[in-house]
Amino acid sequence: MKWIEAKVFFEPDRLGLAADLISDVFLQLGAKGVVIDDPDLDPPEDWAEDAVERPVRHAVGAYFPVDGRLARRRLRLEEDLRRLARTCGIAWQAAYRQIDEQDWAESWKAYFWPQRISERLVIKPTWRDFAAGPRDIVLEIDPGMAFGTGTHPTTALCLRMIEKHLHTGQRVLDVGTGSGILMVAAARLGAARTVGVDSDLLAVETARRNLLQNRIPEDRFSLLAGSLVAPLSRRARFDLVVANILSEVILRLLDDVARLLAPGGCFICSGIIEDHRAAVVSKMRSVGLMLLDQAVRETWVCLAGTFME
Repeated sequence: MKWIEAKVFFEPDRLGLAADLISDVFLQLGAKGVVIDDPDLDPPEDWAEDAVERPVRHAVGAYFPVDGRLARRRLRLEEDLRRLARTCGIAWQAAYRQIDEQDWAESWKAYFWPQRISERLVIKPTWRDFAAGPRDIVLEIDPGMAFGTGTHPTTALCLRMIEKHLHTGQRVLDVGTGSGILMVAAARLGAARTVGVDSDLLAVETARRNLLQNRIPEDRFSLLAGSLVAPLSRRARFDLVVANILSEVILRLLDDVARLLAPGGCFICSGIIEDHRAAVVSKMRSVGLMLLDQAVRETWVCLAGTFME
């Protein structure tokens, strides 16, 4: 299969929001992840020997398959970028190039390095080395074509929230599992069983590989392909439900949360830009969820709620 790399070059804005806003445009178009070029960012000193060459310009890039949706995606991308130029004053320039599937998959690897998410959690791409400390919980991830290495703020927020609210022996559901990183973290933090659902069959297979890579026994996890929670049994109940997806998808998912959460359970959601926080909080309250916790990183929000007694 052929793929298109779409890269949007921009001049950094005063508030430092341009990269996040352009990233959100890509995610709204269905991109599984983005690569952010930052000329001012140095690779970590200990991991710089084979680091990629520092970019010359600020840019955000993503990859899309060459299929029947490509022309519409390019049109909408540029429409949304023009809207950002009008409303936020972001000057941009788009460039496109076609690449083969293998080149596309390999090109991502140059950008991923071990990243410490919290005092204990460390995300380590499988092809990198990392000297772990005695308390470190190292999550080995190969994103493949599903991405989700933990480098994006929404994933990092989710990981910290899971670490904070997960209790040993609980059952965890990950909606929109992607690379399976949240499932891996939950299992390593003591979840008795994790279940992941994703509409992308490739993501499901990638998640399975990552769980096995982290030595999570197959009898402790299940992976299902389908939309949101449709593949789950009506009797399925979980102590913790996590969704790192788009705000509008979270709003739909909230209609099912009441039947999914066990008594005293916790619902964690991320992928929410600050402008959408109020709408998500309002919907949480309308279905009976009490806001339990929240965290913000850059322009992204992660929320946790539980049902009121």
